[in-house]
Amino acid sequence: MKLRRDVFQAIADPTRRAIITMVAASTMTPGAIAGHFDYSRQTISKHIQILTECEILEQEQKGREIYYKLNPVGMKQIADFIEPFRKMWDDRFNALEAVMQKHLSK
Repeated sequence: MKLRRDVFQAIADPTRRAIITMVAASTMTPGAIAGHFDYSRQTISKHIQILTECEILEQEQKGREIYYKLNPVGMKQIADFIEPFRKMWDDRFNALEAVMQKHLSK
């Protein structure tokens, strides 16, 4: 049975968010990812494993190397959850801006 971790618990960790940010820019090997942190390779491997189990990252074998890349489908779950809140805050800021413009034009 494949363990599926909660995606929101996975992104709660700042190290995992940093890994997501790096891998979003380009595919990376575990060694390259680990090189950006002051943690052991085993610690970074565990973070990568969690992100892979949550389907935020996916791995691709190229020769003897494994590369990790961002999985846009996995990220969609996060985006779909956040979208209503983003819209709500956009609407609130737009309403505040309208009130301020009205007040400043008097």
